Amino acid sequence: MGNLVLNGATSGATTITPTDAVTVTTTFPSLGGTVMVSGNMPAFSAYGSGTQTISNGVYTKVAFNTKLFDTNTNYDATTNYRFTPTVAGYYQVNGTCYFGTVTTGLGIILIYKNGSYYSLNGTSLTATNQAYLTVSGLVYCNGSTDYIEIYVYQNSGTTVSIGSQNNSQQFSGVLVRSA
Repeated sequence: MGNLVLNGATSGATTITPTDAVTVTTTFPSLGGTVMVSGNMPAFSAYGSGTQTISNGVYTKVAFNTKLFDTNTNYDATTNYRFTPTVAGYYQVNGTCYFGTVTTGLGIILIYKNGSYYSLNGTSLTATNQAYLTVSGLVYCNGSTDYIEIYVYQNSGTTVSIGSQNNSQQFSGVLVRSA
């Protein structure tokens, strides 16, 4: 493809004239901001590389300490285990944790936004129920100060471990629409 020449205003009808193709007219909205195209939207995927101890009756942040990918360097896999997107918009967020065998109790996985509960999913845990808990949600982030984390909770009466299966703790997010 050759060079592109843009002629026109910053909003309304603008003509794009490639040097080796037919002239095309495109209409842009009058809003300012970042133009996102498929391929440059922030996305990440991380997992916990080992087991993590979860105390009885305590909401515990999950340490997803290994990145599979992080297209915009917005996920902290070493200190805070959080996603802090730098592009304002709506993010699809997903979390999964594996609870091994426990005697009885409740297991919950939660999305936290800015340190507070946002969304959750839970199940009863039993001696015969090894549970994969998943949570997902569409979360608006302002692109500067908002951050997302995954927490778990269990009340089996004892300490339990999560993540005893390979890559059984996973956390991911992707921008689906800018603000």
